[in-house]
Amino acid sequence: MVLKSFVPSFTNQHQGWLVLAMSSTLAGNLTVTGSVANIIVIERAKLKRKITFMQYLRVGVPITLLTLLVGWLWLAACFLTQRV
Repeated sequence: MVLKSFVPSFTNQHQGWLVLAMSSTLAGNLTVTGSVANIIVIERAKLKRKITFMQYLRVGVPITLLTLLVGWLWLAACFLTQRV
């Protein structure tokens, strides 16, 4: 919600909100502390295997970058087809 003050200055506010929502949601995969769900999974997994912050980060970074790229391409395709 820190970035919500920037959205009114965008040319297309609807697109701005979609990009902000997508990126903030998907960025939660980046680190263990990125979302409560990540913390719960790490705590539950502790019974079988300890997952360190760095181990999680090694997986979280590529997954976050890939999902952000796919999301960006999807949103770009959606908005490009609306212009035609």
